[in-house]
Amino acid sequence: MVTPVPDKDPDEWVTGEEPMTGPQESYLHTLAREAGVEVPGGLTKAQASELIDELQVRTGRGVAGGSG
Repeated sequence: MVTPVPDKDPDEWVTGEEPMTGPQESYLHTLAREAGVEVPGGLTKAQASELIDELQVRTGRGVAGGSG
């Protein structure tokens, strides 16, 4: 049995101030297009993660029972 690991707050990430990763940027642009918003430039990993979470809620992706 695998014990779930609690999510760590992006503000506590050691690498949170580094630029967002390529996969984050790609997924963020996909979500932003679906939500009809623009992605701000120069996001950090932590900022990108928080925006991804927000846009997943808005688009229904990544949510149990969502359309994504």
